[in-house]
Amino acid sequence: MIEARHLRVLRAVATTGSFSAAARALGCTQPAVSQQMKALEASVGTPLLIRSGREMRLTQAGEALVRHAAGIIAGLTAAEEEVAAIAGLRAGRVRLVSFPSGSSTLVPTALAALRAAHPGTRVSLEEAEPPRSVEMLREGDCDVALAFRYEGAAGAEEWDDLVVRPLLSDRLVGLVPERHRLARAESVAIGELADEPWIAGCPRCRGQLVEVCETAGFTPRIDFATDDYPAVVGLVGAGLGVAVLPQLAVESVRPRGVRAVALEPAVRREIVALTLPDLAQVPAVTATLEKLAGAAAR
Repeated sequence: MIEARHLRVLRAVATTGSFSAAARALGCTQPAVSQQMKALEASVGTPLLIRSGREMRLTQAGEALVRHAAGIIAGLTAAEEEVAAIAGLRAGRVRLVSFPSGSSTLVPTALAALRAAHPGTRVSLEEAEPPRSVEMLREGDCDVALAFRYEGAAGAEEWDDLVVRPLLSDRLVGLVPERHRLARAESVAIGELADEPWIAGCPRCRGQLVEVCETAGFTPRIDFATDDYPAVVGLVGAGLGVAVLPQLAVESVRPRGVRAVALEPAVRREIVALTLPDLAQVPAVTATLEKLAGAAAR
């Protein structure tokens, strides 16, 4: 295998015409130059230099290798500079996947802070709910996934192979029309809503709603189901039912015509940022995780 350091020595010898001059140009000793040239000739399996007294000239193979060496060394130098820029956060790219309410609350603050601190780092954003977002991370389609899981839910071990950065605990709240009989209550037991028509959210939140209601002794009558949080709020505001949404989702919309009430017993979901162990060592990914944590702490 040809090594870049050997190519640099060969170019220096070809340019200066001797081992001693090449050594001076490279800042090393003449024996070191001679040793590296022998190693290069051994690796390619053919002589590269013809030595005649104090003069030295390239063989045909040597001329071919010197001709290619310029491009190879230039490419390696460019690669080294690019990697150094990425490592120093002067450049870099992060592919972020987030669920919708995270995209409209945590992500903007985090990315604004990241751009201010590291303007050379580019971040792309795509939306996906877990578990799809976690699958995308494992499949190599993103570098950081903003995800959530409900406290006490089965499958806590599903992230054991990932680096998990906890961000915040997001409590579920009840949404009722502003003229609802419970609109002024400080807190509401979910069983008090057993006879109400329901508007359900995303599939994972919908499953959590049914589970919470069944724990309270009833099965919710779901009249409407939509992944769009503004639509949920609009349907509740029109008096068409009640809903349960994460606090983060409520903050992501302008809740007109509705009242948010605390639910008892409290139900929370854990918001986290996920990445792969190897990606966690990449400076741009590390910086993104830090800015997401900073946005969650505000």
